[in-house]
Amino acid sequence: MKKIILMGRSGAGKTTLTQALRGNKITYHKTQYIEHGDAIIDTPGEYAENKKLSRALLLYSFEADVVGILMSATDQYSIYSPNIASLSTRPVIGIVTQIDMPGARQDLADMWLKLTGCRDIFHVNSVSGEGIPDLWDYLNK
Repeated sequence: MKKIILMGRSGAGKTTLTQALRGNKITYHKTQYIEHGDAIIDTPGEYAENKKLSRALLLYSFEADVVGILMSATDQYSIYSPNIASLSTRPVIGIVTQIDMPGARQDLADMWLKLTGCRDIFHVNSVSGEGIPDLWDYLNK
């Protein structure tokens, strides 16, 4: 199985997705530091939102086989620079979260993730499990 590092803004659903992928009960807790597990590296949203902290994401991405950039389908803007995926030495996938929320715009999240350079994009609902098997299949190839 490929190890994935999850990156995204605060509230994008990284920790919830981590719990869903591990088959754990979904409970909210704020990620305060980089949590390095067997197959998943969960990161605080502040690391993606702060230029100085983002350097830690670069360093930890070398510990992973795949970089997962998360974007909520409810986001009104993207924090990611165009073509940022080209800077990675690992495959970069897009993961659209919170697809079931009122006002969700999966099409907009897809567009922004494609602009970052993500070729593979997964849509997930971590609570219901929708899309989780497709992501698992990708990680197990």
